[in-house]
Amino acid sequence: MIASFVVDGADDLRLAFDTADLASELALAYFEAGVSATLKADGTPVTEADRAVERLIRETLAAARPDDALLGEELGRLGESGRVWIVDPIDGTSYFSRNDPNWRVQIALEVAGSIEIAVVAAPGLQRCWWATRGGGSFESSWPREEAEAKRLEVSSTSSLADARLEALDDTSRARLAPNVAHPPTTPLPLIDLVRGELDAFLVERYHLWDHAPWILLVEEAGGRFTNPTGGHAGDQGGGLYSNTNLHTQLLRALDYP
Repeated sequence: MIASFVVDGADDLRLAFDTADLASELALAYFEAGVSATLKADGTPVTEADRAVERLIRETLAAARPDDALLGEELGRLGESGRVWIVDPIDGTSYFSRNDPNWRVQIALEVAGSIEIAVVAAPGLQRCWWATRGGGSFESSWPREEAEAKRLEVSSTSSLADARLEALDDTSRARLAPNVAHPPTTPLPLIDLVRGELDAFLVERYHLWDHAPWILLVEEAGGRFTNPTGGHAGDQGGGLYSNTNLHTQLLRALDYP
């Protein structure tokens, strides 16, 4: 159906905001009360909050967009459509379970294979970030205040000698640029990247729901993302996020296609 591939940017973004707000309020209630984590079959942590928040997100999106598909970390995929809502109810569960505020509620809308809308809320930090395809990336406080929204731009650094690079682990850092100094480790490197405070981040791990909103946020802030196959999809185990000026140089260092 052609209707399955329609994007109504304003309405879809509003729905993503409203859903993220509801999910954030529920997640924050669990966070303030305190929860313990258990390990899933794949060895990653999960709490009762992860599942409760994802159920709420699914119910909210399904009521508003019954023909759309849903893909979430905890409850898998539901439905077949050219429009897919991709959900990570609590990204950073390890932070969440130890009462560290560096966790996020992440919602993205993929239409015909392209991420069109991204909303990331960090209620523990009282911040949120969002982007629309062709409309830019923004940051504001949470709860969101439109009047104070700040447009985000990646850095313009073009020399590796001057670059501020970060990676998920020491092995990746060595591959990224062995002779370049690295900034102090940050819990939220992709936020630093879209703010222009970091020039590149290599993360060759995780799943589509971890990457989907950040691909759009980085691209709309003027940056680029490439996965290890040389493509731009978020379902190939992560990849390289960077500003545009350094991207090709870093891809060569990584021996990406």
